[in-house]
Amino acid sequence: MNQWQVSVAAEAIAAALFARAGYDVSVQYGANQPEYDLMVAKGDKMLKVSVKGSQDGGWGLTQSYMSDKNYYAAADAWCRKHKPRTIVCLVQFKDVPIEKMPRVYLAIPQDIADHLKKSANGRGETILYEYKEWTDRAFGAGTTDKIPDNWKFTENRIKEMYLKA
Repeated sequence: MNQWQVSVAAEAIAAALFARAGYDVSVQYGANQPEYDLMVAKGDKMLKVSVKGSQDGGWGLTQSYMSDKNYYAAADAWCRKHKPRTIVCLVQFKDVPIEKMPRVYLAIPQDIADHLKKSANGRGETILYEYKEWTDRAFGAGTTDKIPDNWKFTENRIKEMYLKA
């Protein structure tokens, strides 16, 4: 898939999963909408959802905020651009056959920023990796970065997002 196809597929899958979990889903119309792609609601509770798709094992999130090799400042700047009640839905297509569902995760921006700061043995990173073992030649040599298991898309995780966002 090209990047546009990854984005379209990720957004459609996220919308389908939220709908399947019993949430009302509204999709923003048009390309490159600011901050979020979907709005999900149940009763009087609503969340904005920024959907990020990937087919290479990671999501490049903070590169455009980097200056002076300050990974922490980049993560903080990325986090600040998100308004309250916004969550991030991460969709991963790497090594997923077409007949299977991709792996999907939910997190609030602050949790992602904190995770990025801990990456690469505490140096920080601009890419949120689903799973990365740092080799001997890398700054994070001997460490592994991994999306926390509790970020997996589940009904309970959606409920947690309403409490955290």
